[in-house]
Amino acid sequence: MINDVKTQANSRMDKSIAALRDELVKIRTGRAQTSLLDHITVPFYGSEVPLSQAANVAVSDSRTLTVTPWDKSMVQPIEKAIMTSDLGLTPATSGTVIRIPLPALTEERRRDLIKVVRGEAEGARVAIRNIRRDANGELKKLLKDKQISEDDDRRAQDEIQKLTDKHIAEVDKVLAAKEAELMEI
Repeated sequence: MINDVKTQANSRMDKSIAALRDELVKIRTGRAQTSLLDHITVPFYGSEVPLSQAANVAVSDSRTLTVTPWDKSMVQPIEKAIMTSDLGLTPATSGTVIRIPLPALTEERRRDLIKVVRGEAEGARVAIRNIRRDANGELKKLLKDKQISEDDDRRAQDEIQKLTDKHIAEVDKVLAAKEAELMEI
């Protein structure tokens, strides 16, 4: 029973870190990455689909992405979806190829992005602490139902705290790497 609680808590904490990494990928650095457009959806034959299912997204150079729609009629909807996204990008269309130049980041914009990254990291830390709280609550319930002893409860809470510390250190490591990536020119 205690192992189930610890395993479940560890699994949920790992998922929190994976979610943080997914969010940080969307935050733009100076380099062009195809993952930057992963969250954009376009209307494709009556339903919303991810951009990667309606077009080929590629990196043409370090500051330019190219989007080549599978269907020529999709050029305008894809261009509109990119323009209305929260990325602040301005696509340029030439025939059936959409080029997306990524402007150089200013120092002020880098500082703003670091604030956003720190906010995301704090959200992940809070999620991990909430998972710890839930796991400790389950242990208290087992103790109350007399399914485990007080010593087992205390030992399990210590182990869950170690798991929490390990995962928060991982969040800090991911945060530091992203901050360094944002500040490099």
